[in-house]
Amino acid sequence: MLTSGTVSQGTSLGASVHTAAAPAPGRHYRADLTLFMVIAFAVSWLSWGTAIALGGTETNEAANAPYMLGAFGPLIGALVIRVRRRRRGEPVPEHVVPFRAALLLKAVLLLVLGSATVLAAALLASRAGGPELGMDVAKDAVDDFGGPAAFLVGMLVSGPLSEEPGWRGTAYPRLREKLGTLQVCLVLGVTWAVWHLPLFFIDGTVQHDLGLATPSGVLFVVSNIPMAMLVTAAYERAGIVASIAVHFAVNATMILLAVEEPEVQAMTLGIQSLTVTALLLTHRTGRRRP
Repeated sequence: MLTSGTVSQGTSLGASVHTAAAPAPGRHYRADLTLFMVIAFAVSWLSWGTAIALGGTETNEAANAPYMLGAFGPLIGALVIRVRRRRRGEPVPEHVVPFRAALLLKAVLLLVLGSATVLAAALLASRAGGPELGMDVAKDAVDDFGGPAAFLVGMLVSGPLSEEPGWRGTAYPRLREKLGTLQVCLVLGVTWAVWHLPLFFIDGTVQHDLGLATPSGVLFVVSNIPMAMLVTAAYERAGIVASIAVHFAVNATMILLAVEEPEVQAMTLGIQSLTVTALLLTHRTGRRRP
């Protein structure tokens, strides 16, 4: 009995010491979040800064490479965090939404919803005296990419795939450890808007054509917030595949409809805000351990 009791006490003491020495998961998440943000902004802004210094993609083809590389800052940051977490044997954040095949249908429905927010805005703006809708603009946009296949691949890679594993797959779950969904949406929306700012100074980009000090430019910056909330709501429902799908749907629809006029942008912002409000009010999240 004495030997058994001694071993039991020793084991208990050892477990207590081990537990006390182990860093709190929240500390890992904060360090990961900081490192992710530094990498995402450093890669993107340095790349885009190089494109600006080269004169932009419109006049210098050499600027295309750093311009495209800049879009992958969040993805590179996400990959670094994943490798770092696995090497340290750290747990997956509890608010990560794991991929499940059963969620694919929900992702498709959310993709349709994302596209519908832009299409509805364009239709309403047209009825109110805004720019008329036509197939010629969409055809020109597809032709500029080199055809339908190139358009779809370009829209998928540049934005959805290069950003979502970072903003939603990496930053969001770690922010949710301390903040509510709405608060995280606002934080990521503002962060996303700031991250996009260098694009306004690269000749040849959509943002440069809009101009930062114009109504269209201001609306583009502000629209990052409801857009971030919409994509985040999709992530909460069906994981990273859904956030990629919604990001792709909104971007592609805006390009096909050439959404650049302030009237259409404002209408899109309003409709997406209403859509996000409905999505957030009808969905409760729980803590998950993938």
